Amino acid sequence: MFSELEKRFGRFVVFDIHSYNHRRNGPNSPPENPEENPEVNVGTGTMNREKWSPIVERFMDDLRSFDFLGRKLDVRENVKFKGGNMARWTHKNFSESGCVLALEFKKFWMDEWTGKPDKTQVEAIHQALASTVPGVLEELRKL
Repeated sequence: MFSELEKRFGRFVVFDIHSYNHRRNGPNSPPENPEENPEVNVGTGTMNREKWSPIVERFMDDLRSFDFLGRKLDVRENVKFKGGNMARWTHKNFSESGCVLALEFKKFWMDEWTGKPDKTQVEAIHQALASTVPGVLEELRKL
């Protein structure tokens, strides 16, 4: 698939979306320290950060600027995670053409212990991510 994207467009960006727990000590315990657990962790530890900097910065700025149900999301880079195997593999095999943003959403949008999602927040996450696409594409065209 990535070879086809590379052939068709030259360069491509992948949003590798995951989520992580922050209430590990039980359903009635306080959440983990917010300083160490951003709502959105953008993992860039496997990429050539200098090369892809315009895309990373634009994505994070646009996501931070989004009106998320009347507030702003806490979006930080490489605090909790730095990117996993897919990002590492892509950056190794498509180093000149592929940029993977390894996105880890803290499970503020659901009850970790029951698995029940808050549909309003899930839809707002969808809208927030969609709001970043025009800027990411603009920066990608400039490279």
